[in-house]
Amino acid sequence: MQEFDKLATALQPHYSHFNVANRLLFTGHSHQAWPDVAFAGIQDYMRIVADRVDTKWNIGFEKTEILRNYLRDFYDDPEGLYCREQNTHVLLVSWLSSFDLKNRPKIITSSGEFHSLSRQLKRLDEEGLNVVEVPHQDDQQLLERIKAELDDSTTAVMISRIYFETAEINTKLTDIAAACREAGVPLMIDDYHGTNVVPLSVHEEGLEDCYILIGGYKYLQWGEANCFLRFPKTCDLRPAITGWFASFETLDQPQNEGPVQFDDGDQRFATATYDPISQFRAAEVVTFFKKQGLSPDVLRNQYKSQVEYLTALFEEQNSRGSGIKLSHSRSPEETGGFLSLTSPHARTIRANLLAKGIFTDARGQILRLGPAPYTRSKQCQEVINALFEAVRQL
Repeated sequence: MQEFDKLATALQPHYSHFNVANRLLFTGHSHQAWPDVAFAGIQDYMRIVADRVDTKWNIGFEKTEILRNYLRDFYDDPEGLYCREQNTHVLLVSWLSSFDLKNRPKIITSSGEFHSLSRQLKRLDEEGLNVVEVPHQDDQQLLERIKAELDDSTTAVMISRIYFETAEINTKLTDIAAACREAGVPLMIDDYHGTNVVPLSVHEEGLEDCYILIGGYKYLQWGEANCFLRFPKTCDLRPAITGWFASFETLDQPQNEGPVQFDDGDQRFATATYDPISQFRAAEVVTFFKKQGLSPDVLRNQYKSQVEYLTALFEEQNSRGSGIKLSHSRSPEETGGFLSLTSPHARTIRANLLAKGIFTDARGQILRLGPAPYTRSKQCQEVINALFEAVRQL
């Protein structure tokens, strides 16, 4: 028994629909199981739609506010605004459309970004933007390169807090934010792999004027269509790509020939009509997390303990010439919520494990094992044993 088994064992009965006690689900960094209350939220939505019809929206907005407040608490950010959307890609595109990219075509990013960011920036680079990709492996060098690249042609810096392939934490965000501030350049932080894993105080880290992308699909257990862009209360950006939900409060006013208006609240970067069922589902999960005492510190300790245990099990079985290794050598304090391994056969290993009903994840030569708060040590042992059996069969 490991320290984290106590919490995991207590949580498992609450995930009966996903049967987490009897399955090896190690894509926690990509898709975690939903607690049973999420299904109750879906049923609640169906009852409310049938009863309220088109007047369901106010209740949907109340559910979204529950999610916003959860994020404000997590980020120690009572003054921050949080725009809800279906996915982070929609939010980053809306945000980018706020800037004069023709006259300031440089965007600085890193080599460790997730597809929603890296793919879009690479495509914009093909269309004439100057996208500068800085190596991310060394935080100090990353900081110095960003400082060196900041100039009058720079529109934005767009980087992750935790790199999606390797789980390495960017430890220089405060310094990067300060450099961007001095240069008058906004900083966008992709925190899809940080929320609910590694606590972050926007106030203490000096990130009040920064923008943060947040996704509910992974560690929050909110499922799809619950993504947010955190932006400062002082933000006056006017995105060119905009939907009518960005000015929902003025819908009853007559259209005129004046400038397009934006509400003062959270939805500045919003698009249009969406299915609010995802917010009903997620709001139930928020209540569940609070009842279970899953605070940022508790979650951080759980993930840290699980990843340390997975790492120890891996190193115990690994041998010279196995063809698989750890993807980095950082300490647990500088690592997020999953174990990252490197092998030229990563995708084959993943496929072989999946054929046995074992869920892992592969990106190129990176194989990722992501536990969740409900993952027990016995399941960690089983997945590492299965991993090395798959390696031996290559």
